[in-house]
Amino acid sequence: MSQRICSLDELGEHGSAGFTAKVNGELQRLMVVCFDGEVFAYINECPHIHSPLDFNPGQFLNYDKNMIMCATHGALFNIDDGECVHGPCVGKALKPVQCTVHDESVWID
Repeated sequence: MSQRICSLDELGEHGSAGFTAKVNGELQRLMVVCFDGEVFAYINECPHIHSPLDFNPGQFLNYDKNMIMCATHGALFNIDDGECVHGPCVGKALKPVQCTVHDESVWID
């Protein structure tokens, strides 16, 4: 069953936000990122030490807003596939959450 997470307006272009929702029956912290007209969702957990990535609630992007950045140790992740490309977890990736956009809202499956 799909769950509405937020409106696109809440994210803005090249924006991000954090949410809590059930994924596979378990309550999870999520991050949702809008980048170049696409929306991506991941579990809000660094694959290195399993801490949340946001340095302020809902802020997941680096200064240039072109990478997801871990607040704990500065690891950088691609927005489109969650792969770590810089930092102690290079080669690992964020856990994706299937999402869709419908009627100007973001939904997860």
